[in-house]
Amino acid sequence: MALGRRSVLRLRPNHISFFCTQSLTLSESNPQQHKRLKMVQKLQSLLDRGHTITARRLLKSLLITKTAFSSLSELHAHVSQPLFSDTLLWLCSVSKMLHEATELYSSMRKDSFLPSTRSVNRLLRTLVASQHFEKTLAVFNDVVDSGVRPDHVSYKKAVQAAVMLKDLDKGFELLRCMEKEGVGPSVFVYNLILSGLCRLGRIKDARNLFDEMIQRNVVPNTITFNTVIDGYCKVGDIEEAFSFKERMKEQNVEPSVVTYNCLLNGLCGSGRVEDAREVLVEMERNGFLPGGFLSVVFHDHPACAGDNGSSDGHQMRIDERTYCILMKGLCRVGRVEKAKEVLAKLVNKGVVPNKISYNILVNAYCQEGDMKKAILTTEQMEERGLKPSSVTFNTLIAKLCETGEVDWAETWVKKMIEKGLSPTVETYNTLIDGYGRMRHFVRCFEILEEMEKTGIKPNVISYGSLINCLCKDRKLIDAEVVFVDMIGRGVSPNAEIYNMLIEASCSLGKLKSAFEFFDEMIKHGIDATLVTYNSLINGLGQNGRVKEAEDLFLQMTDKGYKPDVITFNSLISGYTKSGCTHKSLEMYDSMKTMHIKPTVGTFHPLINACRKEGLVTMERMFQEILQMQLVPDRVVYNEMIYGYAEDGNVSKAMSLHQQMLDQGVESDKVTYNCLILAHLRDKRVTEIKHLVDDMKAKGLIPKVDTYTILVKGHCDLKDFNGAYFWYREMFDRGLLLNARICYQLIAGLKEEGMLQETQIVSSELCSRELNN
Repeated sequence: MALGRRSVLRLRPNHISFFCTQSLTLSESNPQQHKRLKMVQKLQSLLDRGHTITARRLLKSLLITKTAFSSLSELHAHVSQPLFSDTLLWLCSVSKMLHEATELYSSMRKDSFLPSTRSVNRLLRTLVASQHFEKTLAVFNDVVDSGVRPDHVSYKKAVQAAVMLKDLDKGFELLRCMEKEGVGPSVFVYNLILSGLCRLGRIKDARNLFDEMIQRNVVPNTITFNTVIDGYCKVGDIEEAFSFKERMKEQNVEPSVVTYNCLLNGLCGSGRVEDAREVLVEMERNGFLPGGFLSVVFHDHPACAGDNGSSDGHQMRIDERTYCILMKGLCRVGRVEKAKEVLAKLVNKGVVPNKISYNILVNAYCQEGDMKKAILTTEQMEERGLKPSSVTFNTLIAKLCETGEVDWAETWVKKMIEKGLSPTVETYNTLIDGYGRMRHFVRCFEILEEMEKTGIKPNVISYGSLINCLCKDRKLIDAEVVFVDMIGRGVSPNAEIYNMLIEASCSLGKLKSAFEFFDEMIKHGIDATLVTYNSLINGLGQNGRVKEAEDLFLQMTDKGYKPDVITFNSLISGYTKSGCTHKSLEMYDSMKTMHIKPTVGTFHPLINACRKEGLVTMERMFQEILQMQLVPDRVVYNEMIYGYAEDGNVSKAMSLHQQMLDQGVESDKVTYNCLILAHLRDKRVTEIKHLVDDMKAKGLIPKVDTYTILVKGHCDLKDFNGAYFWYREMFDRGLLLNARICYQLIAGLKEEGMLQETQIVSSELCSRELNN
């Protein structure tokens, strides 16, 4: 950079002496200036003698008391010596006085002073350590824009900041700049970008970067391999992770306990606990596991000589993460008791368990719904001298809220406080969600107020949980009030919040509101997601605006969004509802062309559309469901049975009904209505009463729709005696028949000479009309 190399602790004395000489005449007539001069001289003296810690204390004291100057910017303005200001910048950065350091840097740059490489790098280090990543890149860019060539340390910190911001494009840009400027990227820099790529699941890009490292003769180290191995494990490619472990051997890089833990985590995370045995054997062989550990985990593994399963006074030493991974893996495959047994054996062998191991068991029991054992585990944890953490309590509270036991959950919040733990924002969010799902919205608002009183600021999840529950309960106005309050309290909504409001607006047919939320979302720089577009497309389709739905679909794809099965389901459903069968089938073909596998839900509107095209088309579509190895659900079966019913094909309707039952799909009211219709169309009225009795026996009580089919069906067959039988049962149950069908029944009864019945129905209809 602009300034040459200097000692970290010492300054050239002539610069400060020059300042002192120039200021001396002023000090005689200006006491404040004289005081400031004395303090600066003292600070300089300490730095000259290498008393950095004392200089740091003096500087902090001066800034707090403001006896000589109120800020470093003021001091910089009075001294106006680059070398002195540069040293102050370094001192503030080393002292982690971040606000003062950045303020001083800005003042120096404003006066066209450029700090030394040493001071800038120290500032960049402090900014990264304090997680001020955007500011780190801002300082780095400012240095580059000044025409200065950054060194390796500067680049390293800039890359680190970019990775932490998940801005991998910036990370690659910096990497390419290093290569272009001849600042060879080190293995550390490559490791930073590799870790960022793997964290984002971009394992292919990570692999390409690893290959680039090799081509550029940058030797990968253990961290490099561990990063890539962990990346492969996290995306479920365990085999490739193991192949990289073999490459470690080829490169003469020794695996560490982290290497093995990554592999164990990958295997256990995918439910392959038994396959973890080989990894554990290798760990034991390489000294990462004590002898006898495998016999603790696997019953059929031979115990070491002299291992009788109890502690012999020698404490077993094992990496905590290793046994926690195994316990979590066992719990994942439903072997919670085995995980508990492993922990008990380890404790028996002298291993001191940690909170994480007990939290794993508490979480596993909660997942299984065994709250008794979850609570018992918490008590055992305390007996071991381990204080349950907020994670422990939050796990219990979350499960209780999930099962609707919110009162019990509140009891555990009180216990949490009694144990000296303050409820976290996650604790309150769980309660809000629990009460919200039970529609106890008053309590939700009370919890938000409690959070404010206890100094815990509700976050986007707090408001999001409440908004989500209100939207699902179709209380859109209330949800909008919470949304406005949220913004008023300085909590910025995210895409998920907008998606909730858009979905609720669409489901209520308020498309204008939905698009207003959509426009507001874009205006505030929040990118729409696929969920956003799917909600709007479905809303338009369900409200008959299919042309607009397709236009939005094209707009979505033009912006680079890839449609999914939900997108196509919405379009197919919309076109079917609008009577555009050919467009529904076109969308279905497009879906298959794009290799998007349909779901059973895709076929709900398709079967309906095909039924209108004829039984052959309907049956072909049903066969496609079976060929795709999808299991037809009740909706599909009911659509098919209805198709046969309309055609009067009782045998096929009954055969499909039996197939439906054989597949374990229970009949519902719609099924029976379709079967009744089929029998009526085929004039097989004698079997209808048996169907209705069977329906009642299954707890499906006939309502107006069923009785309407029965009465009208018998009237159409001129069986007015049968029609009157069902009318009478319907009326006696307090259900009212459509007036038009009543007139049809009255006319038929009169024609048949059933005058008394005619009189009764006419009288009841007349009475009803008068009441109305």
